[in-house]
Amino acid sequence: MRIDILTLFPDTMRAMLGESILGRAQARGLLDIRCHQIRDYTENRQKQVDDYPYGGGWGQVMMAQPLKSCLDAALADSTVPAERRRVIYLSPQGPTFTQAKARQLKADYDQLVLVCGHYEGVDERFIEACVDEELSIGDFVLTGGELGAMVVTDCVCRMVPGVLSDTECYTGESHWDGLLEYPQYSRPEVWHDRAVPSILLSGHHANIAKWRRKQAFRRTKERRPDMYEKLDLSSKADKKLLREIEQENAEKNHDCE
Repeated sequence: MRIDILTLFPDTMRAMLGESILGRAQARGLLDIRCHQIRDYTENRQKQVDDYPYGGGWGQVMMAQPLKSCLDAALADSTVPAERRRVIYLSPQGPTFTQAKARQLKADYDQLVLVCGHYEGVDERFIEACVDEELSIGDFVLTGGELGAMVVTDCVCRMVPGVLSDTECYTGESHWDGLLEYPQYSRPEVWHDRAVPSILLSGHHANIAKWRRKQAFRRTKERRPDMYEKLDLSSKADKKLLREIEQENAEKNHDCE
């Protein structure tokens, strides 16, 4: 997977993305993450990338020419077929980035070009001419697109084969199948008078898997009812688990009376 990031702060991006899991994956040749300085593609001595907006208003707007030239340079040495590339502008006006979107990007494309805007945004003509889609990481506004680009990069790249030790490292996590992840525990067995649930010490893998599935249902229903309402709970196994959860809740409420 190749990721090209068009930014005004390439050194900051390299420092962050060159650490930990993604850094090791790049060293092993599993990922190719390149950060491009937009200012290097300006056409004046001042390396100007922004100017006043037509029509008046506050702030500055990033100009189309440096962005387009930087994009052209990022794509110039790419051997990825055009249909396997995607140019994405990180923008609060785009649809919200989700785990499902990350899976789709990973499956459909071998190269992502992430454009980081600044100031009051970028010239609309660049978006119309060069951007395939806009993505937002939430309903809020940041000073630039770099944080969004890092979020997208991290989320997509960790699903590239070999980046993590096993697919279970991400398929068992929150949002993969519409559920929040079950609670996790580590050593010691008792911490501040709080003990690890005994089922996790039993060594009975089938019962542990069943317990974890129940906890995922409970947690999702309590914390993200909007996600819970969208779940497909038609399978016999899940229906049985839900009946057991209802029974356990009823017994717990009865004991509290």
